[in-house]
Amino acid sequence: MTSSAVSPSGAAPVRPGWRQVVRRLQQPKVAVMVLLGFASGLPFMLVGNTMGFWLREGGIELSAIGFLSWVGLAYSMKFLWAPIIDKVDAPLLGRWLGRRRGWMALAQLTVAAALIGMAILKPEGGLVAFGVLALVAAFASATQDIVIDAWRIESSEGGEELALLSAGYQLGYRGALLITDALILILAAHIGWSLSYELMALLMGIGLAATYFAREPASSMRAATTHGSLLTPQGLFDAIAGPFIAFFKQHGSWALLMLAAISLYRLPDFVMGPMANPFYADLGIAKETVGAVRGSFGLVATIVGIAAAGLFAVRFGFIATLLLGAILGPGSNLAFAWLAFHGADANVFTTAMVIDNFSTGFAGVALVGYMSSLTNIGYTATQYALLSSFYALLGKVLKGFSGVAVETLESGRTLIEAYALFFIGTALVGIPALLLCIVLATRRPVAKTAIDA
Repeated sequence: MTSSAVSPSGAAPVRPGWRQVVRRLQQPKVAVMVLLGFASGLPFMLVGNTMGFWLREGGIELSAIGFLSWVGLAYSMKFLWAPIIDKVDAPLLGRWLGRRRGWMALAQLTVAAALIGMAILKPEGGLVAFGVLALVAAFASATQDIVIDAWRIESSEGGEELALLSAGYQLGYRGALLITDALILILAAHIGWSLSYELMALLMGIGLAATYFAREPASSMRAATTHGSLLTPQGLFDAIAGPFIAFFKQHGSWALLMLAAISLYRLPDFVMGPMANPFYADLGIAKETVGAVRGSFGLVATIVGIAAAGLFAVRFGFIATLLLGAILGPGSNLAFAWLAFHGADANVFTTAMVIDNFSTGFAGVALVGYMSSLTNIGYTATQYALLSSFYALLGKVLKGFSGVAVETLESGRTLIEAYALFFIGTALVGIPALLLCIVLATRRPVAKTAIDA
């Protein structure tokens, strides 16, 4: 991937006009990216919250459901096998489709097979075996994420196109979450969980079709060849240490500041997340209302937020988008506090959902685009896997204490007042990330180059 961060003379780049931006949306690779984003998001809830719903309806104990949720740790550990994805072709399929597309197809077929296995076995058929199939699906899904992220970055012909592809990815991903987190519940009520999971497995065919029509990035094979084979000591060292060396060589003393900003950027959203659904129940909002608003106003707000971030990044750059996202993200937490003070008012709830979904969509694209812009050709899969794992790690640890925080704040107050203070506190957690983004905005843009080992 080449960068348009600066002109050859080192002057600030000339950003494209809005007409150019709209024309670029018509590129076939943008449509392919939306479909690949859909394939990436499809398995996430099926081995997470939605699977927990199925298990609970089957009478499985909460403790067992909690233990099975650990299969999702595969998404946070994907950087461990990302070097293999960068250096080695997928068995059989790699020779036919190429390195990136071969791994995509293999991962998608494995996800589909594991989901069908879960549908056939069912929880009552053996919880351990069911959990193993869920782990296989999560591992294959995380592998698919690694290679789709690499394809997105390597297929971009500049920072503007990377912003569009990042927005397309988020659009497809969020569409898949709508199906697997909301619509599948309605589907399962009519045809059962097993058939619903089998249909989700068939939907992975969308990803396979996108993989077939995608073009293999020329830079992936060229850079991989340059950096050597895993079968040699030098190649093995480069696969493990090369991504870190290249990252710090490229960004120097700014690297640690970047990593700190990434790790804190979505912290308000992570910490608040587990308390959102309990808050709705305690506030007295019916789950049918929650589902209806999520699937209508929330969906539209998400799409608008994603589109706005993608267009904003193309027009004004990743740093400006990251900075605005750092303001909007915590703002959605304040919307929840506003809702707590107003009570179960349908109009206020709908407004809060619109704010939350728009802000989340915008901030998500901002962070994905920024992290993508930091990678080096030759280490794309590994570096992005490291960054995407890194940004979620702190939040996943701290969110486990969110319930304790609300219960502590309840002392001497009503539960709803405790929720309101909690949401305000989670918004304030976003201040350090905002300050770091302001500092990053002062950095002079540098041209992006491949870094040889």
